[in-house]
Amino acid sequence: MIAGNPLVALVNSRESGPMETPDNDMNTIGIVKTEHVSLAAPPEEITLDSGAKMGPIEVAYETYGHLNAARSNAVLVCHALSGDAHAAGIHSPRDKKPGWWDNMVGPGKGLDTDKYFVICSNILGGCKGTTGPSSINPATGKQYGLSFPVITVGDMVRAQHALIKYLGIDTLLCVIGGSLGGMQALEWATRYPDTVKSVVLLAASHSNGAQQIAFDAVGRNAIQADSEFQDGNYDAEAGPRKGLAIARMLAHITYLSDQSMRRKFGRTLRDSDRLGYRFTSEFNVETYLDYQGERFVNRFDANTYLYVTKAMDYFDIAADFDSLDASLARVKAKVLAVSFTSDWLFPPYMSQEVVYALARNRREVCYCNVESDAGHDAFLLETDEISRLVSGFLVHTLHPERICENCPPKPCEGRDTPTPESVLARPKRVDYDMIVNLVDAGSRVLDIGCGEGELLCRLQRNKSAVGLGMEVEQEKVIRCIACGISAIQGDIDQGLPQLPDNSFDYVLLSMTLQVIKNPAFALREMLRVGRKCIISFPNFGHWKVRATLALKGRAPVTGHLPYAWYESPNRHVLTIKDFRDFCQKHGFGIEKEIFLHRDGGTHLLPNLRAEEALYVLAKPGNGGGITG
Repeated sequence: MIAGNPLVALVNSRESGPMETPDNDMNTIGIVKTEHVSLAAPPEEITLDSGAKMGPIEVAYETYGHLNAARSNAVLVCHALSGDAHAAGIHSPRDKKPGWWDNMVGPGKGLDTDKYFVICSNILGGCKGTTGPSSINPATGKQYGLSFPVITVGDMVRAQHALIKYLGIDTLLCVIGGSLGGMQALEWATRYPDTVKSVVLLAASHSNGAQQIAFDAVGRNAIQADSEFQDGNYDAEAGPRKGLAIARMLAHITYLSDQSMRRKFGRTLRDSDRLGYRFTSEFNVETYLDYQGERFVNRFDANTYLYVTKAMDYFDIAADFDSLDASLARVKAKVLAVSFTSDWLFPPYMSQEVVYALARNRREVCYCNVESDAGHDAFLLETDEISRLVSGFLVHTLHPERICENCPPKPCEGRDTPTPESVLARPKRVDYDMIVNLVDAGSRVLDIGCGEGELLCRLQRNKSAVGLGMEVEQEKVIRCIACGISAIQGDIDQGLPQLPDNSFDYVLLSMTLQVIKNPAFALREMLRVGRKCIISFPNFGHWKVRATLALKGRAPVTGHLPYAWYESPNRHVLTIKDFRDFCQKHGFGIEKEIFLHRDGGTHLLPNLRAEEALYVLAKPGNGGGITG
């Protein structure tokens, strides 16, 4: 417990110099200490969602980095089911293993402790220093056991909120967590919307689905069926070790993926090159699960497992509302949601439900579906990509006034650094200049195929547009977010069913039409969600293209068509005349057409002289005439 004024202690606690570094070679923040504080003493107990009152509550927590004078750089890390307050660093030079998220928390890491003051506390109901079923009930002098009240994720957040107030922090820059931690972060955004500037949801959902509840139920039954469970009143040194180990083994399977298990274990045997014809663990995957179960029972409490999994099953952010949209209308924070392609415990669609509900509420939201074969555990393992996403997201949350340097293009995170020659060789995006002129100030804009966000950046800076990008490529989404652009990873070929009619003033599609699988479907969706649609595309009827084919007999490679035939993403070869016919066939009204080349506009013989074309389309049935 911090003596005296906790805020003064936090601001001054590490100003004397860097934290002590261990003698080993671990790239860790150094030696840290777990603090303990008693909160919610009577008569100021916390009222739980069940109606029960709890207090006093002991809370274990750790902090990393410095709280700045404005108290504006605090980040709360929420741990998952089996985590604790020890997120980073080591407790002594002899420690062999640092905190559970040490690869994310520290100087220069995703949660950079040179910039942010990071807090992590053990959850209410936990077994690592915070009051839970293994704690002593002050009323009886004995462990709570199953007399501990059933808790919810909301109750966990209430206890965290009490800790944050104790630390003298009025507003959190960010609340971040994965799995159960992500549930807590979402709860923070809805329960305390004025206290949180941003949240990061990693491999999380707005509620547990039937499959997740089923796995949790089997795990709880395994614990309770163990003869050593003793109705929750087991001896701390014994207890339902077999049942808890089985619960952990089952849960651990759900954290992996078929790909990762096949890659790690396959059908390899542990101690022999032939089958033993016995019922002991022979396959490497069996002995791995044995190890995970044994290690878990040595550090975790069985009753805590019951309570925490039940809290996850109860979690439903929309439970008291007519819809998820109505529930998330309370959110004021910026939101970054990250899912993982091979996560079958919290599949990507669960993150997408949250993302699009926020988008429908016109909240600032970003989303990336990270390619990984690590399953649900990817939120602990894919730290390179998570760090890039989180660091960029947080910088622009802490400094929203920061001028984005994305225009002209810049290297992000040191990757693919362009040489001066390659930047100069890149075709000038004259369509961007024209689109910026066409969009009205203050408009709400959806940019399909937004790339690295350059066009949205221009619109935000020059027209005060409220922009949202959609991009299929993971790397480009990461770069957008790193540059302060709200972007969602998605594919227009899947349509925009999650977005309502007329939810944007403009929907943009710049130099992307030719790569779309079904252009007619895509344009109908764009005109449904947007009041106007602006499209640009390279004109394959340009004289240079024709000359290359006619004189050289080869597929053209130009500044606007920079790919060789064998690596081109272009599915469609279209000219200005082709697009006019296409619009007439599908009833897309053309409000304006503009013909462009690298030096500006052109009017004479556009199908021959224009390198690219730009169209403003109206909804089907509203057009017909063309204005230039």
